[in-house]
Amino acid sequence: MNIFFNPAGVGDVLLIQFSATKPAAVLARREKDIAWIQDEKTGEVIGANLFHASTYMAIEGKGNIEVSGELVEQLQKAIRANGSDYTLDIDLSPKFVVGKVLTKEKHPNADRLSVCKVDIGVETVQIVCGAPNVEAGQHVVVAKVGAVMPSGLVIRDAELRGVPSSGMICSAKELALPNAPSEKGILVLGGNEEPGTPYHLS
Repeated sequence: MNIFFNPAGVGDVLLIQFSATKPAAVLARREKDIAWIQDEKTGEVIGANLFHASTYMAIEGKGNIEVSGELVEQLQKAIRANGSDYTLDIDLSPKFVVGKVLTKEKHPNADRLSVCKVDIGVETVQIVCGAPNVEAGQHVVVAKVGAVMPSGLVIRDAELRGVPSSGMICSAKELALPNAPSEKGILVLGGNEEPGTPYHLS
């Protein structure tokens, strides 16, 4: 789940994204202070807007809001207060983690892309990477599916030139790290980090 709050831009509205999928068409329905957003084809609830959000909870910060167990509990109470029986089932696992590149192969349909198998602790994922410096054996920062980059980009399952990709191997610039180099290339960590360890952007 990703939560955004920009009172100066859109008012006292909490923008909630439950799914990283991007359906072809959506439906919206209103229940008091909540507007539900659903995939028109499947009926899956993919997001919601909570109006008058500050009357239901104290929101610290603006932009992308960190999702905590306490925030989820407050949001669930707000949903019940608006007459809905929708139950939140939220993955609170970290979205930026240490990964270890296990293998690197040339992309079959693109000279400048590589297909990598990356150990992220709980599983091994396939990521298509365009960085010129990616190599097997490196410890890197992986933005998992559902992560929100500092730029606002939401990481989704994708298919790049015909090859599935789940997540992104990140550069220092993409992570908005101070003094990030301008040259293209992923951030390579020291090598002693355990795959799956959370990587904190701040």
